[in-house]
Amino acid sequence: MFGIDPVVLLIVLLAAVSAAAVCYGILYSRIEAQKKAASRVNRVKQAETDRVKVKAARDRVQEMSKRRKSVQDTLKDLERRQSENTKKKQSLKARLTQAGLSLTPARFYIFSVLFGLFVMLVFFIAGAPPLAVLGVLFASAFGLPRWVIGFLIKRRQTKFLDEFPNALDLITRSLRSGLPLNDAVRLVAAEAREPVKAEFRRVVEAQQVGLSMSDACTRMTNHMPLQEVSFFAIVITIQAQAGGNLSEALGNLSKVLRERKKMKAKVKALSMEAKASAVIIGALPFIVMLLVYLTSPQYMMILFADPRGHLILMGAGIWMSIGIFIMRNMVNFEI
Repeated sequence: MFGIDPVVLLIVLLAAVSAAAVCYGILYSRIEAQKKAASRVNRVKQAETDRVKVKAARDRVQEMSKRRKSVQDTLKDLERRQSENTKKKQSLKARLTQAGLSLTPARFYIFSVLFGLFVMLVFFIAGAPPLAVLGVLFASAFGLPRWVIGFLIKRRQTKFLDEFPNALDLITRSLRSGLPLNDAVRLVAAEAREPVKAEFRRVVEAQQVGLSMSDACTRMTNHMPLQEVSFFAIVITIQAQAGGNLSEALGNLSKVLRERKKMKAKVKALSMEAKASAVIIGALPFIVMLLVYLTSPQYMMILFADPRGHLILMGAGIWMSIGIFIMRNMVNFEI
């Protein structure tokens, strides 16, 4: 075995290093040129990608702006219609429909006049003064029947608000299960309780004669002029024009209506003490007058027999009316 000469080995190593250095020096420029070209290509690709992303983002912003403008225009139009309907004095026929009565205006007037004549005859037989008889005729023929209609409308609206969130929940579950909106509304018109059932049946009938769902729901506010119904019509109209998840929107609306109902009940409970105080204060003068009349009739009859007593009663009535009006506004809260 002959050993390798270290000098030869060193010469070979130096030759290899020198060759590598020469190759690197020759290829360095080409390698740098390729790196620069690759970097330039990457920058161009990145710039193109950024340009596409910016364009897509700009398109999304424009689309959202268009949808927002469309929704705002829809809301303004609905608000204008509702304000016009609110300012417009409702006809007797519309009020009878809102009360759930099948009477025509002519029959209502006939019944009112007959009732007024009956009450007038009762007071006339009882020996009431002629002026009081005429006042009773006017009140019973024109005032009391309209008050009864207002009472029936209020009671029907209260029943509608109690059932309306359940109807919205039924529509929401139907939409999530795959049913279209028309079938969900028909389901409510068939399964819900009155008066929600009758109102949604009108929506179905309006669709059958050619109206769209949004127009039919908007017409519901004519028969049930409530803010909750207006919210429902706005949601349906916006979904029809701008799209979106209708089931989620109706579910949120149902929650909002339930929270409004809870808030109204809470406000009613908190204001009940003030209302009771107002009723007691308003009834106290009449109770005192009755007690004084029962104990000392001659002392109280001066107010009714003397002209100065008439002026005192008139002034007291005016001030009592003002006080009752102020107390009523103080204890009534709108939500």
